[in-house]
Amino acid sequence: MNDFVVSALKYRPITFENVIGQNSITKTLENAIKQNQLPQALLFCGPRGVGKTTCARILAKNINTNETENKSDDFSYNIFELDAASNNGVDDIRNLIDQVRIPPQTGKYKVYIIDEVHMLSGQAFNAFLKTLEEPPSYAIFILATTEKHKVIPTILSRCQIYDFKKISTNDIQEYLEKIAKSEKIKYEDEAIFLIAKKSDGALRDALSIFDRLVNYTEGNITKKLAYENLNVLDFEIYFKAYEHIINNDITNMLLLLNLVIEKGFDAQHFIDGFSSHLRDLMVSKNSQTHVLLEQNSSISKKYIEQSKIKDLDFILKAIDLSEDCSFRYKTSKNQRLLVEICLMKLCSISQIELKKKITIIPSNSIKNNKDLIKKETKIIKKEKKTLPASNNKEEKSDIPKVNIDKVISGLSISSLRIKKNIKKNKEKEQELKNSKDQSKKFSEEDLRKLWVKYYSNLLDNGEKNLASILQIDQPIIKNNHEIHFTLSNNINKIELEKNKNKLLGFLKEKLKNNLIELIVHVNKEKEKQFIYSTTEKFEKLKAINPSIEKMRKEFKLGL
Repeated sequence: MNDFVVSALKYRPITFENVIGQNSITKTLENAIKQNQLPQALLFCGPRGVGKTTCARILAKNINTNETENKSDDFSYNIFELDAASNNGVDDIRNLIDQVRIPPQTGKYKVYIIDEVHMLSGQAFNAFLKTLEEPPSYAIFILATTEKHKVIPTILSRCQIYDFKKISTNDIQEYLEKIAKSEKIKYEDEAIFLIAKKSDGALRDALSIFDRLVNYTEGNITKKLAYENLNVLDFEIYFKAYEHIINNDITNMLLLLNLVIEKGFDAQHFIDGFSSHLRDLMVSKNSQTHVLLEQNSSISKKYIEQSKIKDLDFILKAIDLSEDCSFRYKTSKNQRLLVEICLMKLCSISQIELKKKITIIPSNSIKNNKDLIKKETKIIKKEKKTLPASNNKEEKSDIPKVNIDKVISGLSISSLRIKKNIKKNKEKEQELKNSKDQSKKFSEEDLRKLWVKYYSNLLDNGEKNLASILQIDQPIIKNNHEIHFTLSNNINKIELEKNKNKLLGFLKEKLKNNLIELIVHVNKEKEKQFIYSTTEKFEKLKAINPSIEKMRKEFKLGL
C-alpha cells in the first residue's frame, strides 16, 4: 500500500510561477531578488490558506540558489522556521537571536521564517525588536500572520509589508479541475465550483475539501453528492423559494421551509442563504454588475433570467424583510415562527403593493370622481396582467372592489382611516367656503372700537406692555383690508410682530373678513413726541395741577 499524501502537500507550489492568485506579490519578490533589493525584514499577512508560508519558503530557497552557480546545492539548513503559536515566549526568541549571530557556512543568507507571529507575547516582541531593526547582513526575517492588527506597531514599522488577498473562486475552480484531470478523477463542473465557493478564498481549504469528496464519492464527484457531503443547501431550493414569493404561494413556501429543516438545516441557515440569493438577483438586474455574481456560467444565467421577473424595488423590499428576520433570529423565543412569518410577508409583497395603489371612494363623492374610478380600474387591470397566470384566480378574490352604492362603515382600521380622510376633506371645503364668504367691508370706526376693546382685554389680563404699544397710534385702513399702524421704534415693532397673529385672529372673527392684513411702520419722528426734558415734564404736570408750583416754592425744590 502506497503512502497517501494529501493534495495540499502534494501540489504545494515550489516556484513563484505555480503560486495561485498572488501575481502582484510573486512578481515583486522575483524582481527584488533579481535586482538585489530585498529587505531584511518582511511581513506576509492575509487570510488563511492563501500562500503566505509557501511564498516565504520559495523566497528563502531562491535567495541562496540565485547566488551560486551550482543549482543542485541544498540550502535547506540555511532556512529556519519557528511556529510562534507554540514558541511564543522570551526564551524562544532569545534562542533565535543566538542562532542569528552565527553566519551561514554555505550560501550567502540565513532565512528565518516566523509563522503566526501575532501569537508572540509582549515581552517576546520587545526582545526581538533590536535584532529586527539592525540584523546582520546575512540574516533575513520573514514574518507571517493572519491578524496583522495584533502585531505591535514597532514591529510593523521595521518590516516591508505584503498583503495577501483571498484567491478568487474561478482561480480555485481552475486549479481543482487541473488536479482532478491529473489524478484521473471524474467530476461535474458545478460540484467543483461548489468546493471553490465553500473554501471562501482559501486554496488549502479547497484542497482539503477536494480530498474528502474524492473519498466520499469514490473518485466521481457529482453535484448531488457534493451538496450532501458539504452540508450546503442546493441553489435550486432558493430558486424555488423566490418562485413561491412571486406567485404569492404561502402554503408551498412553508412546506419548503419544513423540507429544509427535515434535511438537518436550521431556519437561520435557510434565511441567510436566501438573503444571499436575493443579493445575487439584485446584482443580476444590471449587466455592469454581473461580474459581482461569483457563480459559474449555468447558475449565472438562471439568476439573470429570474431577476427580470420583478423590478428592483420588489427585490430590495424582500432583502429588507429577510435581513430583519436574520437580525432578530438569535433573540427570538420562537425562531421557527419568526422565519415563517417572514416568509409569509415575503409572499405577500405583491398583494400589499397592489392594495396600496387602489383608492376606495366614498359614495357621497362618487359622482364627482368618475375619472378617478376609471383610472383606478386601469391600475387594477394592469397589475393583474403582471401576476402569473396560475395565480390569477386567487388574485381576483384579494383585490378590493369599489362599491359605488355603498357608504363605508364598520370598525376596521382601513374604514376608520377612510372616514378620517373624508372628514378632513369636508373641513377643508368648509374652510374654503368660509374664506370666500368672510370678506365683508368694514369701517375705520368699527376697527378702532375693536382695537380699543382688544387692548382693554390685554390690560385686564395683565399684558400691560403690549396694551401700551397698541395705544401709541390709531390704526388706519388702506385698500379695504390693509390695516396700517405706526410705531416710534423697532423694539415696539418686534414686540407687536410676535403677537400679531392673535390680534389678526380677533379682528378677522369680529369683522368677518379673512383677508385682513396688519402692516406695521416705524416713524422716528414720532418717537420725539414721547421724549421730554425735566423742565418739559414739570410744565406738563403744572398745567394739569397748578398746586405743584406752590409746593415747589414752599419747600424750595429745584428741578
